[in-house]
Amino acid sequence: MSRPVTLGALRESGYISRSVKDELRDNLISKLQKSETIFPGIIGFEETVLPDVERAILSRHNFLLLGLRGQAKTRIARLLTQLLDEYMPIIAGSELNDDPLDPLSFFGKNLVEEHGDDTPIEWVHRDRRYVEKLATPDVSIADLIGDVDPIKAATLKLPYSDQRVIHYGLIPRANRCIFVINELPDLQARIQVSLFNILQEGDIQIRGFKLRLPLDVQFVFTANPEDYTNRGSIITPLKDRIESQILTHYPLSIADAMLITSQEMKPAKAQEGIVIPELVSTLLEQISFVARESDLIDENSGVSARLSISGMENLISSAERRMLKNKEKKSTVRLSDFWSMIPAITGKVELVYEGEQEGPYAVALSLIGAAIKKEFMHTFPNPDKLRQKSQVDLFEDVRGWFNDGNVIELFHDESEKDYRKKISQVPGLTALAKKITSESSEIPVAEEMILYALTEFDVITKELIDSKLTFRDMLADMLGGLN
Repeated sequence: MSRPVTLGALRESGYISRSVKDELRDNLISKLQKSETIFPGIIGFEETVLPDVERAILSRHNFLLLGLRGQAKTRIARLLTQLLDEYMPIIAGSELNDDPLDPLSFFGKNLVEEHGDDTPIEWVHRDRRYVEKLATPDVSIADLIGDVDPIKAATLKLPYSDQRVIHYGLIPRANRCIFVINELPDLQARIQVSLFNILQEGDIQIRGFKLRLPLDVQFVFTANPEDYTNRGSIITPLKDRIESQILTHYPLSIADAMLITSQEMKPAKAQEGIVIPELVSTLLEQISFVARESDLIDENSGVSARLSISGMENLISSAERRMLKNKEKKSTVRLSDFWSMIPAITGKVELVYEGEQEGPYAVALSLIGAAIKKEFMHTFPNPDKLRQKSQVDLFEDVRGWFNDGNVIELFHDESEKDYRKKISQVPGLTALAKKITSESSEIPVAEEMILYALTEFDVITKELIDSKLTFRDMLADMLGGLN
């Protein structure tokens, strides 16, 4: 379908101008009536955040997405372009995206006056109608609003009092677009003040020029609550002009978190054959959930979903490296691979004083241990309570085998065959693992998890040295230490 290329043809086509907020509203209404997916790829917000965003759009509000890092705030903002018309007409050559039926700039008005119905028209795709700016302390009013351009004044031989010497900033150039400012509190207070009139009255002031520019912009802001105290704040008059403030959150369930990680991780093509047991995925997400509740980690800073995403990529790469070293054709992620994701943990958590005293590595190990213990308790009772209440001890065979002085040494780069042989030699361990999973490929991982969990309850003990993990009886370990 051909689109009009002149103002006259555009009028004849029956085109009707709409504000960007009305455009978003109308297209949202259409999608809601057709039960279409409005924010594809956003998981876990279906009953919380997204309805608030939709209500803000229906109300034609500028809105603020407020939440900790890694809560899909920018992703939501970028998906708003899907609610715009696919193409929008502008006056050809206009730097302010002038509406052909209602030009805004001196350039646009002059061109329409000169050419009338022959005024040339361009069509802008909706992907070009999204403007994003990261708020940093060095952002200036000239960047956002504009400034007088002396070069332009000299070239055109115009006085500084002429509107044509103005070089417009990002916001005027985002006319009829979505404009996003990320990390709003980082914007200096005097710069935030410059947004007042744009949000409310639509006029701007540049070095003495007071221009009545009724800009048509959908503003979206993002902020982290931590920024309010650590780096800056959103000044009260500006908050008052932002009509809706929407709170985001981390995934509320392990299942949602697993879907997000699966969607966002980017394994290499050669890694697609690596087997990832469901138990591994569950444990990985459990680490993030445990970290968000840990007393060693600053809850105000949050634990980003990127921890799980980066961690999963590390787990897969660890399994791939082992496969390549052993010249094997396939590989499965193991529990011992979790030590390879410690760099993904230490780089993504902010420690409180007690955590700093422990050290990042020790905190990461404690998070892994706590996650394994929590997942273990979903299937099994507390081993200590079984002994105290004289109940049937599910772990009697495992205890007895280690009490006899037997030891398991698992090397990180051990071949799949040797790993399975070692882990399955403990009597009764396979039967316990089958209570966790019925998948034969996941049994060794479940067996390894049970052994690790028993060390958390001091049934047996573990020792991690370099790339070797050793499980043995506690008493034997103490006697060995004495020797």
